[in-house]
Amino acid sequence: MPGERLNQAERRRIAEALAEGASYAAIARELGRPKSTVSREVLRNGGPGRYDAARAHADTIARARRTAPEVTRPAPDAPGRGRDPRAVRAFTGMFNELLVAGGMTRMTARVLTCLYTTDSGSLTAAELVAWLKISPASVSTAVGFLEGQGLLRRERADGRRERYVVDDDVWLRALVETARVNRILADAAIDGAGAFGQATPTGARLERFGRFLGKVSEEMMASIERSLVEAGEWQGEWPEGLSGERREGEVDGAGAGG
Repeated sequence: MPGERLNQAERRRIAEALAEGASYAAIARELGRPKSTVSREVLRNGGPGRYDAARAHADTIARARRTAPEVTRPAPDAPGRGRDPRAVRAFTGMFNELLVAGGMTRMTARVLTCLYTTDSGSLTAAELVAWLKISPASVSTAVGFLEGQGLLRRERADGRRERYVVDDDVWLRALVETARVNRILADAAIDGAGAFGQATPTGARLERFGRFLGKVSEEMMASIERSLVEAGEWQGEWPEGLSGERREGEVDGAGAGG
């Protein structure tokens, strides 16, 4: 059963258990399924407050028909190595769906999954096109988005070819980029509060938003630093480009806020 798709009866039970306030872990134990299977099922179908068993089952059937040719396969440079191909396929499929549930487009998620599950951590555009059976334009669009999010970088390969690379610290870079953008938004909101007047409803709203987001950014960077220290990877200062500070050339706010 753990390797099979959820059936309609299981989906009904998930809906009932969610209404009863059961946790993903408790539902998974009852169904004899991995917790990740239950959480993925719920998140991709509206979340705990909007999960509908009948609609989820119908959507899954329709999605399977629509996306059958786009099965995410294991990365191309890692045949064998003592791995169970079925387990690898199951993981890549799950990882891909979690990225989609998190808001990433399906094509972009497939590209990132393929890169991240490649032992070398890098592929050319031609390799991605051949492996995922997608167009060069689709690869270009996905790579542009991922690069903008700090989730990959480009390297010049032989001749005119580029390789797209995900480093071991790719998630660290992505988290720091999120904290940096939050800091910029927080500063802008505080400046906006000054422009509208902090005593006005708009100004008060912007100030609350700015203070909150600024605190989130600070706590996020502090948490990342603590995690690096605990992992023995903190060198006493942030690597170049990973400080979370505003970059040179980015527009400063008007400075009206406090």
